[in-house]
Amino acid sequence: MGNSLQDQLLKAGVANRKQAVKARKAINHKEKQKRSGAVVVDETEQRAEAMRQEKVARDRELNQQKQAAAEQKAIQAQIKQLVEMNRVEERGDVEFRFTHGTTVKTLLVQESQRKALVAGKLGIVKLEQGVELVPSSVARKIAERDSSWIILCHDAEPSGQSHLNDEDDPYADYQVPDDMMW
Repeated sequence: MGNSLQDQLLKAGVANRKQAVKARKAINHKEKQKRSGAVVVDETEQRAEAMRQEKVARDRELNQQKQAAAEQKAIQAQIKQLVEMNRVEERGDVEFRFTHGTTVKTLLVQESQRKALVAGKLGIVKLEQGVELVPSSVARKIAERDSSWIILCHDAEPSGQSHLNDEDDPYADYQVPDDMMW
């Protein structure tokens, strides 16, 4: 019973004298360094710790990317729901032209809707492959989330056409007729 594990392994023939001496020296060396206050540096432990830190950093970055994608998807769903719940369904026979990117597009609306679009009470937003009319308050909510959905939304100015009252405006003397349609 008094035999150590090392002695038992030697008797069983699993280890030899050379291995036993080497193991004792390694243990004695570590204990001596601990007593003298020297820091024991184990390269394998350092590499393992570095790999763990790299893995944690990669996982954190992947989680941030997944979270950002999920937030973007949620915003897109909110915008789609806002458009579908608040779109103006009625269409008319009056053409309303607007620019979308570099092209001029036409939307058939009623006369009251055309006036509301010009006055800034309605806005045009894109939904999938088409466009929809929504109230300007909804268009502003959509613009807060993602402005790329907004095609046209005139801000209603309280003083009417204040942007034409600039001193530097060379066309200030010329009035644009209200019934002009382009």
